[in-house]
Formats: sequence, C-alpha cells, structure tokens
Amino acid sequence: MAHLLTWIVVLPLVGFVLNGLLGNRFGKSFVTVVGCGLPLAAFAAAMACVLDLIAGGAREPLVHVAYTWAVVGDRTFEVAFWLDRLAAVMVLIVTGVGSLIHIYSTGYMHEDRSYARYFAYLNLFLFFMLLLVLGRSLLVLFVGWEGVGLASYLLIGFWFEDAEKARAGKKAFVTNRIGDAGFLLGMFAVFWALGTLDMDKVNAAYMAGPPPAVAASVVGVLLFIGATGKSAQIPLYVWLPDAMAGPTPVSALIHAATMVTAGVYLVARMSGVYMHAEFASSVVAVIGVATAFFAATIAVVQNDIKKVLAYSTVSQLGLMFVAAGVGAYGVAIFHVYTHAFFKACLFLGAGSVIHALSGEQDIRRMGGLAKRIPVTFVTFAVATAAIAGIPPLAGFFSKDEILWYAFASGKGGSPLLWAVAAATALLTAFYMFRLLWLTFFGRSRMSHEVEHHVHESPLSMTAVLTILAALSAIGGFLALPHWLEMQLPLPPVPDALHHFEWPLLVVSVVIAASGLLGAWYFFGNDAARAQRVHAKGLHRLLSAKYYVDECYERWLGRPLVWVSDRLFLNVGDRMLLDGTLNGLARLAQRGAGVLSRIQTGSLHRYVLFVLAGSAVLLLWSIGRV
Repeated sequence: MAHLLTWIVVLPLVGFVLNGLLGNRFGKSFVTVVGCGLPLAAFAAAMACVLDLIAGGAREPLVHVAYTWAVVGDRTFEVAFWLDRLAAVMVLIVTGVGSLIHIYSTGYMHEDRSYARYFAYLNLFLFFMLLLVLGRSLLVLFVGWEGVGLASYLLIGFWFEDAEKARAGKKAFVTNRIGDAGFLLGMFAVFWALGTLDMDKVNAAYMAGPPPAVAASVVGVLLFIGATGKSAQIPLYVWLPDAMAGPTPVSALIHAATMVTAGVYLVARMSGVYMHAEFASSVVAVIGVATAFFAATIAVVQNDIKKVLAYSTVSQLGLMFVAAGVGAYGVAIFHVYTHAFFKACLFLGAGSVIHALSGEQDIRRMGGLAKRIPVTFVTFAVATAAIAGIPPLAGFFSKDEILWYAFASGKGGSPLLWAVAAATALLTAFYMFRLLWLTFFGRSRMSHEVEHHVHESPLSMTAVLTILAALSAIGGFLALPHWLEMQLPLPPVPDALHHFEWPLLVVSVVIAASGLLGAWYFFGNDAARAQRVHAKGLHRLLSAKYYVDECYERWLGRPLVWVSDRLFLNVGDRMLLDGTLNGLARLAQRGAGVLSRIQTGSLHRYVLFVLAGSAVLLLWSIGRV
C-alpha cells in the first residue's frame, strides 16, 4: 500500500490544477465533483494505508520514495512519504475533516462568483498540509509548512476586493514568516550537526549517545519559534483572530483540520529531540499555558461569533503545547484529534448561523434561534459541551488527560501549571456557554429584516454538522494516547501522585459544570445580571485584547516603517543605489557632451587636433628615450 501515500498527497493537487484551469469553463457541477471528489478519494486512500499499517501491527511504518530531489556530493535529498502511527492520526484528520469541510462549502459558497477559485485554493491547502504531515524529512515538511502559509494567505484574503480582508491575509503571511526564520535556523543546525534532515534519523540520533554537536534544547527552541507562528502562540498569535476575514469554511479548515495544528504535530514528530531538551520543553509548556489563559480571557468578552471561536482555538492550542511540554506528546495529539471534530463543528455551525442571518456575526444581535434553526442549534450545543469538557463527550477525555499530566508528569508537571490550565478550562466552559446562550436562547435581538429571513441551512451543510457533532460526542472513547504510546511514550508519573488522579478527575468535571452554571447565571434571562456587572476598566482592557496589536504597531511597526523610509529608502535606495546609478549616467552624459564638441564638421579644427595629438606623442616619445 505504500505507493498510495504519493496519491494521498497528489490527488488534492490535481483538484487544484483542474479547478484552477477548467473550473470557470465547465461550471459549478464540475467544480463540485472535482473539488470534493478528489479529497474524498485521498481520504479513501488514507484509510486503505492506515488499515494496512494496522494489519501489520503498526510497528513498521509505510515508506515510499516519490523521487530523488537532489544529490549534493554524497548526500541525497528525497521526496519520501512516511506513514507511522502519528502520521496515520494526522492524515485521517486532514483528509476526513477536510473533505467534510469541502462538502459543507458547496452549500455555503454556492452563490459566490469565484466558486472555482475557492475550491482550487481549498484543494491546494489540503495538498500542502498532506505534504507536511506525510513528509519524512524536515525539508519536505518545510515545503508543506510554507505551502499552507501561501494557501492561508490566498484563502484569508479570498475576498481581496475588501481592503480589510486583504490586510488580514497579508498579516497572516508576514507573521508566519517571522516564525519560519526560527524553523529554518533549526533545520540548518540539525543538518550541520547530523548531515541529515530525515526526522526518524534525527530523533534516533538524539535518543542515542553521544549527544550531537548541537544541543537538543537549541534545536527544540528554534523549531518551536516556527511553531509559535504556525500554531498562533505568544508572541505570534496575533494573525489568527484576523484570519476570520476569510469565508467561514476556511476558518474551520485552518482552525480544526490543518494549519494551526502543524506546530503541535512538529513538536510531537520531533519528540526524540524534545525528550532530551529539558529547557526547550519548559519553554513549550510555559508559552503554551500562558497563551491558553491569555486567549481565554480575551474570548470571554468577544461579541463576534467567529472571534470567540478564534481566541478559543488559540487557547486550545496552548493546552496542546502544555501536554507536549511535559512530555505527553500522545495526549497533545489526542486533543488535536478531538479538537478537530468539535472545533470544525463549531465553526461550521457559526457559518450556518451567519448564513441564516444573512451575514450577521454579532451575537448581541442574535438570540432565540434554537427553535428557528434546530439542527444547527443541537449540533452547536453538542460541540459546545464537548469543548467545555462535559463528560462523556470527546473534549472531556482529552482535556482531562492534559490537566492530569500538567499536574503529575515527571517531565515538568507542577501544581502551578495545573492551576493555570484548570483556570483556562473554567474560562473555556464559561465563554462557550455564554456564546451558546446569547446566540440561541433568550428573546430575539435581530432586526425585523434579518429575522424575517431566518432559515435552516441546506442539507449539504446540516449533514456535515450532524456528522461532526456525532464525532464530537463519541470521539473521546478511542484511547488514542495508548495507541500512540509505542511511538510517543507517556511521561512517568511519581508513585506519590497517583492517588490524586481520581480527585483531579472530579475537579475537572466540577470545572466544566461551574463554567456552564456561571454562563447560565450571568447570561440567562437576557443577560440581565451580566449587564449589572461594573468592571468597565477590565472589560475595556479585554475588549481591546490587551492592546497587543496597538503595542506592536507603536513599538515595532512604526519604528520599522521609519527605518525603512528614512534609512533604506532615502539613504540606501535613493542616495546610494539611485544616486550612484544616476550619477554615473549623468557623468556619462556630460562626458558625451564634451566629446561631442569634437565632431563639428570643421576640417581646420580636425587638422589642429591631429597636429596637437602628434605633438603630444612626439613629446612622450622624447621623454621615453
């Protein structure tokens, strides 16, 4: 089955080419069949490969070398695809959830005049993410890494006629390039130390002794810098909330199935390095928990339905990095897996609400939708309960595992880390049920024109929501961390801490229930109690997102613009480059003007020049004698 690995990657690329070149010519039916059919074919191929892997005991990976990229001296760089347990989980998420989002898009984007371009970009996104997930080497992974950056730029700025949406796409692209500088340095360090970029060989080298020339923590920190960009962690998280400018299915694809989970996957894939990088692992855990709590506090006051979910994603990614930072890589991937279901359901549910309300996104102008769009409501409620950690839904299992290892892991767990992660879980339950209450319950706050046109979404959208809600409900029963344990061992837990496991499990349930009850208390009864809370200063601070964007603009953006304008433009470009070139041109022009005076057409002057030249030559000859 190994040869199918190449087809898994290539099929979405074929969809991109066909829809990009022929979509507008053959119409929407052709675009739909190609745009959805080829990702589904990739999912079927992925299922066949994963089943083949499991049939072999999942002990040896499937490997297929597509072609030799380059030969430099005695080193060969191959485009090789690698399917092991970790890649199997990721490839099924990308192709499975990605295909559902494609199907949903047929209803959501049906009236858009750039329907073919949209599906071409969506297929391109899937191609690059599969290249990232299945690549054996850091080099192939990096091509996919940069490719999803390109595809996200195209999709976030899909409606580029709107200047604000175009700026959002540019912001995502530029912010990710900052992180990618660290990723590149990490790759260079690995290749200089080991002479290879194959990730299995790099992990093996760091797992065995003696240690390579470049310390594991150096490599780990540099690669994590790239992950902070792609997976939106402090300080490079600022692009992700603005990514809501793209179509809602794009938000679901970026947040649930593809791009933002790439950083978590990278850390898990390079676990052989991070297991021996205590400092780098501590950085991952601290940045993760800080981002998780920070983003959750912002989400509490957001009023745009998609912005609430965007900051929720930033927060949930932080929790994934907490698990990875304390050595529970399989638990981090478990949360990637459950998060893919409930976050895709939430974003697509938000899209269904926006579709029903003719584009309205402000939850203050919603309310009373539970009976008007019942399928959307039920599926959104299930996904909300899942992300809040209500048992026995999927999010409960993965979130509880993260909290347990944040407390008990022998690789960096601590009560403080658990406390901040638990506070994040409480805030998550609170702001998600706040979102549910303000959107679907209470009296209608919609305008008469909007309320008159409220309608349930078409079957292509509601069927996908139903499938994702079902997966959000039952997905946690798959003991994924233990299936991955052969490849990603769980960290040791000191014997003295085992008796805390059940009490912390109870606390986890209480946290989820407290968030639900808190949201009901403040936002039930038309949010009357919430309106009586006087915390204007704090509310203003959170609504302004801690003024981080403004600080970046003032302390980074403006100085860079000043340096670019005054130094690089005026001095470097205009004075040195243009000045030098224009100066040489003026010198040549003036020299030509002087020499042109020789060509007068006067024979007397020509004879004079000949005699003068002869005299000079004669004097020079006499001087040489």
